[in-house]
Amino acid sequence: WGCEVAAVKKADVFEFYRRLAEANPHPETELESGNAFQLLVAVVLSAQATDAGVNKATRALFAKVTTPEQMVALGLDALKQHIRTIGLFNTKAKNVIALSEALIAEHGSEVPADRDALERLPGVGRKTANVVMNVAFGA
Repeated sequence: WGCEVAAVKKADVFEFYRRLAEANPHPETELESGNAFQLLVAVVLSAQATDAGVNKATRALFAKVTTPEQMVALGLDALKQHIRTIGLFNTKAKNVIALSEALIAEHGSEVPADRDALERLPGVGRKTANVVMNVAFGA
């Protein structure tokens, strides 16, 4: 094929990310949210979906729901109606309700500013945790 892959040193990778952080110390996302909880929900919903599609689906939802308690009170069926235009909405809705319940029970209704704690929430993987940490907490 004629392609060669250069070996990249770990120090070079760290330097690359250090420079990115220096150039953009306050990263943002195209996802619309009013607080860390809404951001978390939006990022969970964005898996295998476009930010524009998520924003369209969450505008009306986020006008009604700003806290985990409000999300649980909204309920699974009503949440599904709000996000039905997003792919995999049934599974995502279950995860959003479950993560809302977990935030209430385990974190005093606050989104934890801890990557490991975020990853333990239903529907939250490494990428979602990293986006929330960077955008909501600047970490």
